[in-house]
Amino acid sequence: MEDTNWIAAITTNPFFRGLAIGLLVALILWFRGMLKTRELQRNLKKLREHLHIKLEIDSEENERRKAERDKITQERDNLRNMVQVLNQKPGRQELRQVQVYQKAIEMMFERSPGFAPAWQITVKEAEEDIKRAERGIIPFFKRMTGNASTSPEKPSKKNLELEQTTGN
Repeated sequence: MEDTNWIAAITTNPFFRGLAIGLLVALILWFRGMLKTRELQRNLKKLREHLHIKLEIDSEENERRKAERDKITQERDNLRNMVQVLNQKPGRQELRQVQVYQKAIEMMFERSPGFAPAWQITVKEAEEDIKRAERGIIPFFKRMTGNASTSPEKPSKKNLELEQTTGN
């Protein structure tokens, strides 16, 4: 019976009762903490998986964008080279120069009111010079060599003789 007295003495002692209740509360809190920790670890694992998947998707997207950017850069360079090649073809540079002159003429018509009549007269004179140059082989050579000594106002003796021999 002494064994039971010892147990009865411990259970009736207020210190041991408080200690038992404290240990029981601590055990319950520890168990709840373990459950909460396990749940948090599962959530952390899920979040890491989601983050890993998102980073993989972003990485694939970045690689795709980089490849697309490289492709577009290559196409741009190819187009730039094609434009340079096309500009170097015979006649392209002259067409571009004609467009520049046409734009300049349009701007002069807008800005200078006295430009239009003087321009028309100059254009007619230039057309007549070209027609004369196209009539014969010698004026053609003069045009090619840049000899512009002939003018419509003062035809020289040689020009008159050349025009009469060619039939014009």
